[in-house]
Amino acid sequence: MAAAAATTLEPWQAAAPRRRRSAARRPRQREAAARDPETEIEADSGVALRRIREAKEDLLISDFWSSALETINSCLTKHLEQLKCPVRAVSDALGNLHLDLPDESDVAPGSIPGENLVTRPCHLKCVCYGIGNFATCVIARNQLAFLLLLLEKCQIPRSHCWVYDPLFSQLEITILNTLGVIVLSENEEGKRSVCGEPTIFYMLHCGTALYNNLLWSNWSADALSQMILIGNSFRGLQERLLARILQKNYPYVAKILKGLEELEFPQTSQFMDVFNDTSIHWFPVQKLEQFSPDIWASREEPDYQDCEDLEIIRNEKRTATDWKLP
Repeated sequence: MAAAAATTLEPWQAAAPRRRRSAARRPRQREAAARDPETEIEADSGVALRRIREAKEDLLISDFWSSALETINSCLTKHLEQLKCPVRAVSDALGNLHLDLPDESDVAPGSIPGENLVTRPCHLKCVCYGIGNFATCVIARNQLAFLLLLLEKCQIPRSHCWVYDPLFSQLEITILNTLGVIVLSENEEGKRSVCGEPTIFYMLHCGTALYNNLLWSNWSADALSQMILIGNSFRGLQERLLARILQKNYPYVAKILKGLEELEFPQTSQFMDVFNDTSIHWFPVQKLEQFSPDIWASREEPDYQDCEDLEIIRNEKRTATDWKLP
C-alpha cells in the first residue's frame, strides 16, 4: 500500500525541492524497518520467552507442581524398575531441579539450548503432540512450561524431545527452536514407534484418535512396556464413550484398557483448565503378557472413515505404506 502511494505521489515529489523529498522518505524507511517480519518475530519471541518463564515460575511455587511430581515419580519409578534401570539415579535426579529458560544471549554459538543442563538416566526420550498455540493461549503456555520442567526433572536433554502441532505458527516454531527442542516437520498423526527406547509421550487434551494411532504404532508387549503416556485419562475415555463406539472407532484404546495402570493428576483451582482430565499411564509387562496372541496379531491400521467428530488433523500426503510398525 505504501509502495502504491509512493507511485501516485511521484510526479508531485519530482517538482518539490530535493531536501523536502528526502525528508518525506525517511519516515517511510523507518516504518518499513519496523514492519520487517524478522524484526517482529525477534521482538515477539522475547515477549513469549518471558511469559513462558513466568509460567514456569508460577508452576514451581504451586501446590499442583509438587503433587504432580509425586504422581510422576511414583509412575516413573515403577516403569524404570521393569526396564531394569537404576532407580536410585532417577530418584537423585528427581530431587535436584534447576531450570532457567534460555535467552538467545545465553546460548553459546553452535550449542543447543538446554543441552548442558542434564544427564540422562536410562536414555529417556520425550515426544509432545498437540500442545497448541502457546504464544497466544495461556493454557497452552502453561502446558509448555510444565513440559520444560518435566524434561529437566526427568533429566531428558531438550535435544531429545520432539514436538509437533499442525497449528504452530512460524513464531512458535522459532521459539521452540530457541528453547532447544526438536520441532517435527511433518504431521505424524501420532504414529511414532518408541524404537526400543523408553519414551514419555506428552499429549494433553488430544483427540482419541491420536492415542489410538500411537498404540497401533507400538502394538506389542515389548514396545508398550517402554512407554509412559501423559494425557487424557483412559478411564475417562471409557466412561464417556459407548463401548461399541470405543471398540469400533478406537480399537487399540479399547484393547489396552486391561493392560495399563493409570494415576490421575491432582486437581487444583489454579490449573483446573490446564490439566483437567489428565493422567499418567504406564504398561506393566505382567499385564501385557496376559493378553492372548490373537490380540497382538490383530494390527490393522486405523482409518476412521466412518468415525464422526474426529478430533485430529489428518496428513493427507501420507499413505498406509509410509507408516512403519516396530
